This record gives sequence, C-alpha cells and structure tokens, in this order.
Amino acid sequence: MHLAYPAVLAVLLFCTGLYGVLARRNAILMLMSVELMLNAVNLNLVAFDVWLRDTLHAGQALTLFTIAIAAAEIGIGLAIVLLVHRNRGTADVDKLRDLADPPSDGQGPMDDSMAAPLTTTPTRHDAPGGRPRDDHDRRRSRPPPALPRRRRRASAGPPRPRFRPPPRGAADPRRGRSRRACRRTAGRGSGWRYGPAHRRDPARRHRLGPH
Repeated sequence: MHLAYPAVLAVLLFCTGLYGVLARRNAILMLMSVELMLNAVNLNLVAFDVWLRDTLHAGQALTLFTIAIAAAEIGIGLAIVLLVHRNRGTADVDKLRDLADPPSDGQGPMDDSMAAPLTTTPTRHDAPGGRPRDDHDRRRSRPPPALPRRRRRASAGPPRPRFRPPPRGAADPRRGRSRRACRRTAGRGSGWRYGPAHRRDPARRHRLGPH
C-alpha cells in the first residue's frame, strides 16, 4: 500500500480531533477529539515504520507506548468529567464559568458568561455542590401547582345522607315492615318464602311445604 493513503487518513483524523478540541462544546467530546489525534499519530508511526523498513521497528514500539498513554489519559479524563458533572451538574465546558478569564483594564464590561466570580460561596439559595442556581434549578425546585377544589353548587342543597340498614327487628323504610314480620307471615302464602319461581313450579312449592 502506498504511503499517501495512511498519511491522508491521519491528517483527516488529526484535523477532526483538533476542531473538536478547539470547539469546546462538551468535555466528553473533547476527550474523544484528543483520542482521534492520538490515533492519527499512531497511524503515522506505523505507516512510516513500514515504508522506511526500519529493522528496529521503532515506529511500532512508539505506537504501543502511545496506546498505553492514551488508555491512561482516557481513564483520568473520564474521572475528571464525572467529578465535574457531580459538582456542577453539567459537562458543558461553556457553562463552567469558573474557568473564564477576568477582563483586563482596557476591555469593556464582562458579558453574562464571565460575570460570575471565580469563587462562589454556597448559600441556602445555591444548588447542591456550591454552584449558583440557574433557571433550570428554579423550575425544578418550584412546587407543583395545587389542584383546584371541586365546589358544590349553591342550588344543590345539603348533601344526601347515606342509607344505613335498620337494626335487626326494626321496620325497614323501603319495605314497610320488619324482617320478623316477614318471617312470621312466611307460612301464610307471602312472597318472602314463595317467590315467583315457586308459584310457577307447583311441584317445587309442594316440596317446600303447604301455604
């Protein structure tokens, strides 16, 4: 394989990683961009080692050394990103205002991203971790709106009392007589013992007994 192919690929990888580092969008994206730049360097080392036909294989040795350094770098970088996310609540580099440079005497007033002091003292109005509250924290800490209460209409009158069954032996207002009266008149042909089904079936009525 010609040397131009791995060289062009290495240049593309290095330029992509450099753009990701300079953009400073997110800490994790910056770590991935640094890894792309290291892979471009490894590709160049292996390609030139094969093209020059080095007997000592110094390019391959340097590649293994770079891979070990990259593994340690990505581990430390992820630990730093996790610590920043726990303390600040975000991994966005633009929102880390403590890293901003203070303006010099000849510059104009600071913008909103540089207005925060370098050190903030946590108060009771601050979010956990000592960072000042932003709009997202205020919206999250706001209590939910109370549900509207159901109002009774003025024309509805007093609430209807719930029906409670009468005590044993008392008159049932829905039937007009008590349960004992129903049992006493059960053998006289009332409907308490002989319902419509018994009247339609004379044989069953005979088995149950006389009127």
